[in-house]
Amino acid sequence: MTLWRHEWRLLTRQRLAVVSLLLLAVLSIAAVIAGLAEVHRQHQVIDRIQPQQQADEAAIARWVSVEGDAGNAAYYTAHATWDSPSAMAFAALGQRDVAPYVLRVRALGLEGQLQESESYNAELALPGRFDWAFVLTYLMPIFLIGLLHDSRSSEREAGRAQMLTVMARSPRWLWGRRVILRVGLAWLAVALPLAIGAIAAEAAPAQVAPFLLISLVYALIWTLLILLIARATRASVANAAMLSALWLVITLIVPTLALLAINDRHPVRQGVELTLAQREEVHAGWDRPKEDTMAAFVRLYPEWADLAEVESGFHWKWYYAFQHLGDVAVAPQVATYRQALLARDAETRLAGWVLPAVGVQYALHRLARTDLRAQLDYQDEIRRFHEQLRRYYYPYVFNERPFREADFANAPRWTDRPDN
Repeated sequence: MTLWRHEWRLLTRQRLAVVSLLLLAVLSIAAVIAGLAEVHRQHQVIDRIQPQQQADEAAIARWVSVEGDAGNAAYYTAHATWDSPSAMAFAALGQRDVAPYVLRVRALGLEGQLQESESYNAELALPGRFDWAFVLTYLMPIFLIGLLHDSRSSEREAGRAQMLTVMARSPRWLWGRRVILRVGLAWLAVALPLAIGAIAAEAAPAQVAPFLLISLVYALIWTLLILLIARATRASVANAAMLSALWLVITLIVPTLALLAINDRHPVRQGVELTLAQREEVHAGWDRPKEDTMAAFVRLYPEWADLAEVESGFHWKWYYAFQHLGDVAVAPQVATYRQALLARDAETRLAGWVLPAVGVQYALHRLARTDLRAQLDYQDEIRRFHEQLRRYYYPYVFNERPFREADFANAPRWTDRPDN
């Protein structure tokens, strides 16, 4: 313990090292606070939409119930869906920074409502929102470089290295204590704010532990890289320059090149193009013969074959039939779009085994359920919910059954995913 106290005194006398550790802690605290604030804002948005949904639905119900037109009820009622952030989302916001987490859907063509925003590989994009994952991935290595690049060279340049080696019982343990102390303090400067933030977010210990483990492994990876370069008999300034260049290449340049390569291998149509394609199909439904539209719809829903006949003029069942057929028409394009996104995601995961920054971000976003797959899962839940809505309205529309206020109350309701 005496040797550890001596090492601690040496560290505290190095003002730059102390300031670096304090600055890293301040940045970590700021990132956690910013993440918690963003998650709190998202919760507030989700909380506000539910009473607003009830108020809007009550107003529509009073109007529709006068005539009981189910077609108007299905057309004008927007049903709220939301994707609540997980307990650890504050640490790694990922897709929640760019993708919608609240969406109101109607019983019309769905794909045009879903595909109005894009999905990205946040792990391979240039640094985005300032959160804890940003501090860990991009900033902590810089501080480790500052703390460790001259752990030996500074003693050699001061003429003390040989004397210290002779006096020490174990020269390797002499330098090991210095490295362990500095790396441990740097890791604590990142880990403690996260743990406190997790307590504030009411996260379970099992949810926090993987984040702490990943951060520790990442710190050790960078420590190994720094020590491998710093062991050579170069000047401290040369070590710092080489390590800074290494940080720039590993965390920014190579991931950006990987992003370009993956995007080139798996080109993806923009979501807005799918939206336009779906809307073109829907608009074309007005000009198609009603018999053809209803025949195509009955092939999907044979239970309505006996009521599929549409006389001349407008009828809601024909309208909702070609709305759904618009989704069916673009389903292959949507599947291709999704497969390309998942292929990008899979290659991102593979790149993470080579690029530590990519691997850490990918793992953190997966654990926080803020990654591409979580966003696609949310869309799939919306699709299932939309199917329930349509099937709820169809008996009223096809049977021309009056739709009253009580029927609004019995409509399907969105429920948050249990893992959130």
